[in-house]
Amino acid sequence: MTSDSSLTDDVLALTEAMVARRSVSPDDAGCQEILIDRLENARFVVERMPFGVVDNFWAVHPGPSCDTLVAEPRLVFAGHTDVVPSGPPDGWSSPPFEPSVRDGFLYGRGTADMKSSLAAMVVAAERFVAENPDHRGCLGFLITSDEEADAVDGTVRVVHELSRRGIGIDHCVVGEPSSTTRLGDVIRIGRRGSLGGKATVNGIQGHVAYPDQAMNPIHAAALALGMLAGTTWDDGDADFPPTSFQVSNVHAGTGATNVIPGELTCSFNFRFNPRQTPAGLKAAVVRAFETAGAETVFDWVLSGMPFITRGGTLIDAVRQAVAKVTGLEAESSTSGGTSDGRFIAPTGAEVVEVGPVNETIHKVNERVALADLAPLSRIYEEIIKGVLLP
Repeated sequence: MTSDSSLTDDVLALTEAMVARRSVSPDDAGCQEILIDRLENARFVVERMPFGVVDNFWAVHPGPSCDTLVAEPRLVFAGHTDVVPSGPPDGWSSPPFEPSVRDGFLYGRGTADMKSSLAAMVVAAERFVAENPDHRGCLGFLITSDEEADAVDGTVRVVHELSRRGIGIDHCVVGEPSSTTRLGDVIRIGRRGSLGGKATVNGIQGHVAYPDQAMNPIHAAALALGMLAGTTWDDGDADFPPTSFQVSNVHAGTGATNVIPGELTCSFNFRFNPRQTPAGLKAAVVRAFETAGAETVFDWVLSGMPFITRGGTLIDAVRQAVAKVTGLEAESSTSGGTSDGRFIAPTGAEVVEVGPVNETIHKVNERVALADLAPLSRIYEEIIKGVLLP
């Protein structure tokens, strides 16, 4: 068995190579070619699947019964090479795209979300296929550079293309940073849905001294948003946390303090559980703005519906792998943001998210613990064994 020190060095080196690439979404910046080179050397069959400006690839290591790439079971690792912007570099203790090791951590944008997961997955797959070249079924990778931004030309397009060819996914491990305080303490077995909206409230511009000759869209929008923000949508259920409504942006005004603006725009988002429907949430928003007397035009984006994997082969394999490597009994959760699992679960696949601690994701000085790199890769390898070995 590979020593923890050697395994850590392997995962660390691969992670550093990707962190050094400025892959701000949807730019892959060459990260996928690094992974493809490793996978092809491990005898994976790789197909690059670009859509628009987005880089994606599909890779599979077939066992003896997988000549057509459709044999069962199909276990797929899914993830993304793109990252969110770093923000002002001078806010970081070291340059965000120059991986830096200190105090037991690797610092850099994407270290936790989710380049260390990708590295750990690839190293785990290399070890597994080297020891089990004739494994049953298929071991695959579905990697995109369009998860952190629009998510329209990434995983969703690849899944559609695979489905068109008759290629399905039975079990999918997404490498999102699921852990909260210790590696393996939380696995995500589903996510709430995401409904985003933009409201454009029309008013009548005028002088602040003559409000009777104007119509202030800020006042009307404030009433509507206050009603929505004060609403308790539900209490959640045994699987999902409560539905939440958050305003993310409000813009109005000409820059002058003595002018009533003629228009206001605001953006908001629902994270909703199965007790709500997109149609019902939209109707509630429209009612609130109508009650406030706001003449409003709405634009909606449904990013994903709620999904959950309640039990089965994959969850059993994940729990057993986490327990074997870390000694923890993983807590199941559906909290947090969206992930590309929302595009894979509707195909009927079991989907579980397993990854490093998420304390610093999307923050300045994002980091991952060096001590977690080898155990994370071992968890992924144990999951593969639990699904693909008889």
